[in-house]
Amino acid sequence: MATILKPPRLQQGDLIGVVSPASAPSSSEKIQKGVRYLESLGYRVKVGAHAASVYGDFAGTDEERATDLNEMLNDRSVRAVFAVRGGYGTPRLLSLVDYRAVKRDPKIIVGYSDLTALQLALFRKTGLVTFSGPMVGVEMWDKIDPYTEEQFWRVVTSSKKIGLLPNPPEEQLTALRGGRGTGRLLGGNLSLLVSLLGTPYAPLYKKSLLVLEEIDEAPFRVDRMLTQLRNAGILARIVGLLYGRFTNCVPKDPSQPHFTVEQVLSQCAEKLSVPAVSNLQYGHIPRKLTIPIGVKARLDATKRTLELLEPAVL
Repeated sequence: MATILKPPRLQQGDLIGVVSPASAPSSSEKIQKGVRYLESLGYRVKVGAHAASVYGDFAGTDEERATDLNEMLNDRSVRAVFAVRGGYGTPRLLSLVDYRAVKRDPKIIVGYSDLTALQLALFRKTGLVTFSGPMVGVEMWDKIDPYTEEQFWRVVTSSKKIGLLPNPPEEQLTALRGGRGTGRLLGGNLSLLVSLLGTPYAPLYKKSLLVLEEIDEAPFRVDRMLTQLRNAGILARIVGLLYGRFTNCVPKDPSQPHFTVEQVLSQCAEKLSVPAVSNLQYGHIPRKLTIPIGVKARLDATKRTLELLEPAVL
């Protein structure tokens, strides 16, 4: 990883680029409504040429999707790049990304789920702080949750120290293992994170606070991925573990013997020697925190708090 690279904060009137690095949107209407939402807040928007394209599972070919992304990265008038949606396809672009353009002109990069691959690769290659948060064609196009909205714009528009990242009052963190740990927030979607292991795009995770979330994976598959992280030595390098929401992670046949996903997560945490919490309000849920990937933070599992120790933007 290079030196930590932070993008300038987003200000009204700035130009936001919108791209689809992964799956095609279910309708172009979602892009249009998401764009109108951003414009209603005082931003200008530039939509990638292939943002609404369909090519098999993807929003255009790998080359088309990478071209859209790289055009935004090289356009100095674009101050942020927001993904339309996740799905699948971002890992196929990692060898095509213009990392030099990111170093020359760091921008705010926003998305989650499949975008985890791009965000972790950008951190490994450039040290860029990115934002695992709401997307144009998912949360922004139709009545974004007020909590999600507030937490997102707070971290991308303020150059002041952020402080506590609070769960909603009705959703407290659960302490799985007490203690405190200070390090850089890294992680995202578990299956995407695991898919990068052994590649030049995976961060080293040394002294990091690891944040994980998942959707639609059976508990045994979650266990297998966590076991891979342990066997790869990743869990021995971290200083804290934060589980976000594991949405619809249930067995296909509940009549057969199984562990629940909550049991799987607890079993993994029990084997660690670092603080661990679950129920971080983050993941494939409408009401969510935005996690600034790469920012220094402190987890106090005993007090059940997560505090960002620095601003995420300049």
